[in-house]
Amino acid sequence: MAYADITFHDKSPIKRWLQQRRLTDAIRLSAHLQNIQTVLDFGAGNGELSKRLIATFPQAHILCYEPAADLIAEARKNTEGYRQITLLTDPGIVDAESVDLLYCLEVFEHLPEKETEAAFATIRSILRNGGIAIIGVPVEIHLPALYKGLFRMTRRRGDFDAMLGPILQATLGFPPKQRPIQEIAMGWSYHFHHLGFDYRRFRQRLAMQRFTLLRQSTSPIAALGAWFNPEIYFVVRKTN
Repeated sequence: MAYADITFHDKSPIKRWLQQRRLTDAIRLSAHLQNIQTVLDFGAGNGELSKRLIATFPQAHILCYEPAADLIAEARKNTEGYRQITLLTDPGIVDAESVDLLYCLEVFEHLPEKETEAAFATIRSILRNGGIAIIGVPVEIHLPALYKGLFRMTRRRGDFDAMLGPILQATLGFPPKQRPIQEIAMGWSYHFHHLGFDYRRFRQRLAMQRFTLLRQSTSPIAALGAWFNPEIYFVVRKTN
């Protein structure tokens, strides 16, 4: 099944709206930035964010990085005709400290330990000093864990993220630490399920990187915070 079919074109109108809204809210977090020449969409999926960024940064060069072969194929089709967008499967070809603004949405919840460290190292390397990164991850604890889990049970009951026990653990604030791992691309281990990810631990880990946290926001109703919303964003600046 194509990525778009379980996100932006999902059969659930609520899920479709949430997926569209999370991109809109993420872009709004950077709309005030000026002199943005290079934007990198890190872990771009089907390239939908890269395409939408053009309206906000019409003069910028948009780098659309996605390592998975099936997803980059979707991105190639989705961004066809958009000359501002360059597709990448290897971030190593991006010059060091050349990116002004980096987006990384719904990526880190999928990454095991080694891949998480590698992603942080890559982001630090290619983001210029003073550059901005907007990192979005799902909220998979407390109330969001409950309503997400119940929804998943209607789709694939019995799967790791659609069993009542782990769902209740996460709802109580203690998500399961052992998560299934598979390979999404050669040499790339991956958690396909969101359940078990804890944005609180991720925020602590982010604080240990060479970034300054500028803002924290949630989507789609920012005023209700992470206790209600399914998505949380961290806006950070790279510092020496």
